[in-house]
Amino acid sequence: MFKTTQTEQEFFKGDSSEDTIIGRAIKIEGDLSSDGNIVIEGEVKGSVKTGKFLKVGDHAKVTANVEAEAAVVSGIVEGNMTIKGRLELMNTARVDGDIQASNLSIAEGATFNGACKMDKKTSEVVE
Repeated sequence: MFKTTQTEQEFFKGDSSEDTIIGRAIKIEGDLSSDGNIVIEGEVKGSVKTGKFLKVGDHAKVTANVEAEAAVVSGIVEGNMTIKGRLELMNTARVDGDIQASNLSIAEGATFNGACKMDKKTSEVVE
């Protein structure tokens, strides 16, 4: 059903009882906060925060500031992203906002409009 990257595989091992999946037909307005992994295939407006992994799917649109342990973006994010570990922007990704991450990978074809800050201190930002 979903394509996975190596970063996703690291986070989706084991218990998935706390995972949250927002389907393609779902639209959410408000603050989304979880201790588990979050997969967004639909639309979210507000803020998104997880202590684990975030996936923004190919058809997803996120208009929010985002905080996560690690993230893979294939869709659209309009807002600032603070990622404690690794952030991957896939070839279909579009990010309009500032990025703060310890590790960043941008695939050919991805679009990023904003400022980027990378250092080890990012790991202290998201708790």
